[in-house]
Amino acid sequence: MDSQTKAEPMRVLVTGGSGLVGKAIEHVVKQEGGCLEGEQWTFLCSKEANLVDLQQTRAVFEKYRPTHVIHLAAKVGGLYLHMKENLHFLRDNLRINDNVLQTSHERGVTKVVSCLSSCIFPDKTTYPIDESMIHNGPPHDSNFGYSHAKRMIDIQNRGYFAQHGRRYTAVIPTNVYGPHDNFNFENGHVLSALMHKTYVAKKEGTPLQVWGSGTPRRQFIYSLDVARLFLWVLREYDEIDPIILSGESNMVCVCVCVCFDTSKSDGQMKKTASNAKLRRYLPDFTFTPLSEGIKKTCDWFVNNYDIART
Repeated sequence: MDSQTKAEPMRVLVTGGSGLVGKAIEHVVKQEGGCLEGEQWTFLCSKEANLVDLQQTRAVFEKYRPTHVIHLAAKVGGLYLHMKENLHFLRDNLRINDNVLQTSHERGVTKVVSCLSSCIFPDKTTYPIDESMIHNGPPHDSNFGYSHAKRMIDIQNRGYFAQHGRRYTAVIPTNVYGPHDNFNFENGHVLSALMHKTYVAKKEGTPLQVWGSGTPRRQFIYSLDVARLFLWVLREYDEIDPIILSGESNMVCVCVCVCFDTSKSDGQMKKTASNAKLRRYLPDFTFTPLSEGIKKTCDWFVNNYDIART
């Protein structure tokens, strides 16, 4: 960081602050000592500003005058919603990302850390995938709109650095899960939707129906681990190139031995990502074991069912 940044405590604006990762960052900042003396953290929700709209984006930046931005806001959904609305995901996310990055540049924001997704990886590739392979082919057809919009953040970050010297970067977490996730059957991600389905099946004594064949493989990372790594990236990571956030042995096969609805799409069969770059920087970072993270998430969901996104 330059001398100006060191002299002035950060004012951090977190877009998408009420979502899964935003809530996790808020927890780390407020309850784990993540906020340093003098810093101001603002967790922005969509009710306060629609970032698809440039004027609303500029207004919220004028209000909070951030020196640093963690950009999480996005139009998001599960596999089946992406398949139905690829164009909407493309157009809305392109607008959101351009508005946030350009407004950050116009207002002299020191650093932006954006959140990408493992769905941006090429569908046809070799494994494990690393950060250099993001643009080596088209993403899976099921969510091409969202994926291409997210990929463009990496391109824009390169452009802002090349043309203006801005140090804007991005992280690529694998499948994130945890408290405050979207547990909706259709629009939620795989673990959260399965947790909700299991909860209802157990409560009502009905069979558990799992969409797809159960054969795709995914890597999962607990939301609080992502949050802790986000703070490290914000403070310490100095590259423009993105960095993959993934744990060690959290590759699982989504395989619940109940009833599989194979008329539903599996999506991409696998997208195994390498965390070698992260481990070179943080060889001693301890990830939450998958079983522990699932238990904590299930407990949160049961205890907060009335307010959870279902």
